[in-house]
Amino acid sequence: MKSTITILIVVLLASSSVFAAPLGTAARTAIPSEIQQLISVDYRTMTSSPTALALRDKVLPDNLKEFETALKGVGLDPGRDVDQLTFASFRSGKSGLKIVGIAQGNFAIKTFLKKMAVRKQKPLKYRLNQIWPMSGGMQMTFLDPSTLLFGENAAVKAALDARDGEAQSMEYNQSMLNMISSVEDGPVWSVLDQPGTQNMMLSALGDASKLADYDMVKKRLLGSSYTMDFQNGVNFDLNVITSDSFTAATLSSLVKAGVMYKKATGTAVEKVALDGVSVDSDSSRLRIHFKTDDKKFQSLLNTDLFAAVSH
Repeated sequence: MKSTITILIVVLLASSSVFAAPLGTAARTAIPSEIQQLISVDYRTMTSSPTALALRDKVLPDNLKEFETALKGVGLDPGRDVDQLTFASFRSGKSGLKIVGIAQGNFAIKTFLKKMAVRKQKPLKYRLNQIWPMSGGMQMTFLDPSTLLFGENAAVKAALDARDGEAQSMEYNQSMLNMISSVEDGPVWSVLDQPGTQNMMLSALGDASKLADYDMVKKRLLGSSYTMDFQNGVNFDLNVITSDSFTAATLSSLVKAGVMYKKATGTAVEKVALDGVSVDSDSSRLRIHFKTDDKKFQSLLNTDLFAAVSH
């Protein structure tokens, strides 16, 4: 049993960025209903915390790196124009998993269109929408003057189908909406659906997941959400929603066992980090809280454990 709550935290963060904020109306309507995970990023807040920047440099997703480069390629400055980023991964029938990004900010669309005209670039028409090419094979379209949708062609079109009423949007996914409403006022939040939560816990628990107890509770995991902020150190809160109190208590015992094992076998840095972890269950929810100071957290970023689970 080699897994710990440290792994759990890193597994979540390795697929995301650091900060988040509530979704705007245009963003919500352009997210298809079959969501796997939703992550929102307060792009400007990243620059205010050295710890957040250190974490971003370690786990920055490729699609965010590509987006920053692509924005500059079309004459937009992410540091100046973008306030908030949202990444939504969703299931698209036989096409599998798709990812779409939504940037919110203050975009000078007229200036952008002039630059496209100078470059003699023309958009692809999709109903009443104009889809523009970006570098790296991505495409983009403006949902309104403050909302930019981007991603690969199929993902962008699926999002526009949801926004235009040609397919169901996130507004039809009540279970995800319920989780979003419970966390979106926090400075950092993300939600994960049932299959995603099951896979996340399987990866996070490692060898502990091979125990019979986990096989019993796996199907009773319904979804999960987390909030995170970097005010006064690092605070991370994860809630895993289960079907009943017995399942939550059983899962809590498994995670506690993983923490105890790693406290006995981990490095000095990992052991110190684990001192900031608390695990319990409340009714049908597993609750995990992690708190540490900036210095300890940045030390954790350089451990072999972090490298192993974040790449």
